[in-house]
Amino acid sequence: MLIEIPAAAGTAEALVARPSTGTGPFPGVILYMDAFGLRPRIQDMAQRVADWGYVVLAPNVFYREGKAGELAPAADMATAEGRAAAGKAAFPRVGRLTPDKAVADIDAWVKALGAIDGAAPGPIGAFGYCMGARLAVRTATARPDVVAACGGFHGGGLATDAPDSPHLALGNARARFVFGHADHDQSMAPDAVARLGEALQAAGLEASNEIYPGASHGYSMADTSAFHPEATERHFRELRALLDATLKA
Repeated sequence: MLIEIPAAAGTAEALVARPSTGTGPFPGVILYMDAFGLRPRIQDMAQRVADWGYVVLAPNVFYREGKAGELAPAADMATAEGRAAAGKAAFPRVGRLTPDKAVADIDAWVKALGAIDGAAPGPIGAFGYCMGARLAVRTATARPDVVAACGGFHGGGLATDAPDSPHLALGNARARFVFGHADHDQSMAPDAVARLGEALQAAGLEASNEIYPGASHGYSMADTSAFHPEATERHFRELRALLDATLKA
């Protein structure tokens, strides 16, 4: 189902998924979408996580650009050509979602998650894909008081030379982290993975920071040509283990 959230610059839509069985309360998690936005694949992933026993909120972080339906990919992304065509529309939006805009919305997402019927009070998780991995890390570093689990999968730009690179704020975090990087990913090269690992270690954080062999950027997105079934299932296993250990222990 879609709900509306008062965010920093207007009203944002968000997908909500609840467990198919049980009455709760259930721990809450925020799912940050990839660059291609809210669409059936994100809804399917949110429901899969919900059925592990969680309330899942997936906000349209591009709400400044339009509603989720308006921004949904028009091309068939199952082909490389279709994915590239969708990217021409989607990727400029990623650049316009600057860190200051993204951070301004975090409190709204956290507040909205806590207000959902069936969501338990207490610590939450945040995880994301592609640029959503950056948003998950920023959520963990901006709200260490509530974020106990953070996951990032085929993320890009997590550890750069920029003064506002997400990895530089890891000293603020208290969460446990799991990263599943795409192999041969230009947006997260091996030196960047190593830099991220060093930052996690320097911050004294419990973390897994792995490269998934043979998996390209976008490997978890079954509606695109980048889909890698084995890497996708690995990421679901590692994400579930993270959430269960931190939010259900």
